[in-house]
Amino acid sequence: MGLGKDTIGLIGCAALIVLVFAGVRVYLAAALVGLVGVISIIGWHAGAGIVGTIPHSKSVNYTLSVLPLFILIGYLAYHAGITQALFDAAKKWMGWMPGGLAVATVFAVAAFSAVSGASTAAAAVFARVAVPEMLKAGYAKRLAAGVVSAGGTLDALIPPSVVMVVYAIIVEASIGKLIIAGFLPGLISALCYTLIIVVWSVWKPDVGQPIKGFTWGERWRSVPGTIPVLAVIVIIFSAMYYGWATPTEAGALGAFVVWVLALTKGMKWKTFNDALLETAKLTVMIFAIIWGILIFVRFLGFVSLPEHFSEWVLSLNVPPTVIMIGILGVYLVLGCFMDAIGMMLLTLPVVYPAVIKLGYDPIWFGIIVVKMAGVCLLTPPIGLNCFVVAAVRPDIPLATVFRGALPFVIADFIAIAIFLAWPETITWLPDQMMR
Repeated sequence: MGLGKDTIGLIGCAALIVLVFAGVRVYLAAALVGLVGVISIIGWHAGAGIVGTIPHSKSVNYTLSVLPLFILIGYLAYHAGITQALFDAAKKWMGWMPGGLAVATVFAVAAFSAVSGASTAAAAVFARVAVPEMLKAGYAKRLAAGVVSAGGTLDALIPPSVVMVVYAIIVEASIGKLIIAGFLPGLISALCYTLIIVVWSVWKPDVGQPIKGFTWGERWRSVPGTIPVLAVIVIIFSAMYYGWATPTEAGALGAFVVWVLALTKGMKWKTFNDALLETAKLTVMIFAIIWGILIFVRFLGFVSLPEHFSEWVLSLNVPPTVIMIGILGVYLVLGCFMDAIGMMLLTLPVVYPAVIKLGYDPIWFGIIVVKMAGVCLLTPPIGLNCFVVAAVRPDIPLATVFRGALPFVIADFIAIAIFLAWPETITWLPDQMMR
C-alpha cells in the first residue's frame, strides 16, 4: 500500500529540516525534497516537467527586477562614502544625550538603511566608521559593538529592503505597500534602541558619556552632507506612496541618484565594476534560494499541507494573539540556526495561510516577520550581524559583541509588543497610499 499524501508531506518537511540542520544549503535542500516529493506523487515525467519550468517561469516575473536594484543602491552608497557624513551630522545633533555617540550611530544607520538593502552591509560599514569614534571617546566595547550590530538590523525594515521584497514575492503581497509600511516601524525600533542606550548609560555612566561642545553653527553645517541620502529617501518614498512609479521604477531612480553621487565623490571604474559584480553575486544567491523554495512550495501544494495546517490552527481553542506569539517563538528558535531569507522561505508557505485565516493583515504580518528576522541577526549561535562586527573589529571578542547586542534584543521585543498591541503603527501609512 502506497503512502498517503499527508504522510509524504510530513516526511518531506522532516527531510528538509534534517538536511538544513545537517548543513546542506537551504535552496539545495528545498529543491531536492520538492523534486523527489512531486515525483513520488505524480510520477517522473510529469513531476520533472513541472519542477523544470519553475526557475524560468518565476524569474521572468517583472516584480523580481526590484531585487538587484535595491541591492545595487546599497553597494553604490557604500562606495560613495556617504556614511561618514551621516555619522558626523548625527554626532553633532545627538551627542549631548547620555550615550550620545551610540544614539547617533542608531540614527546614522537608520538613514543609511534608506540607501542600503542588506543588514550585514550596514553593520560592516558602521563597524569601521562609528566603533573607532566610540572607543576613542571611552565607550565600553560591548556598547559600541552591540549598537552597531543592532543598528544594522534596521536595514531590514527601512526601505529599500531585500528581505521585504522576498516576503512579498513569497506571499504575493504588494511590494509597494510593504515597503511603505516599514518606515514607521523602523523609526519606532530606532526610538526603542535609543531608550535602551539612554537607560543603560544613565544606569552605568562609564558605559557611554555624552559628547558636548558642538555649536549650533557646526550642527547646521553638517546638514548638507546628509542631503543626498534625504534625496534618495524622498524619491523612493514619494514615488511609491503617491503612485508615481512602481517599486522597480523607484528603485531604478534611487540607484541612478546614488550612482551620480558616487561619481561626484570620485568613484573609479574598478569600484563601479566591483559594485556591479557584488550586486550580481548576491542577486543570484537570492534567486537560487527563491527557486529552490518555490519547488518545495509546489510540493506542499500537491500534499495540501498548508491547508491542513490552517485547519489545525483554526481548531485550537485559544485567542489568535496566543497563536501569533507561538509563531513568533518558532521564528525566534529557527533564527538561531538559519539566515533570515532561508527562515522565511521555509516557514511562510505553511504559516502564512493560517495567519490570514486568523484575520491578520498580510502587510502587518510581513513587518512582524521582517522584524523577527532582524532579531535573529543578533542571537547566537548564528547572529550574523554580530559575526560581521567581530570580523571587522578583531580587537572586540565575539562574546563581547553578543553581550552588547542582548539589551537591543530586549528593545526589539518592546517594539514587537508595540506592533502587536497597536497594529495601526504598521498599517496606517500604507492604508493612506494613493491607489
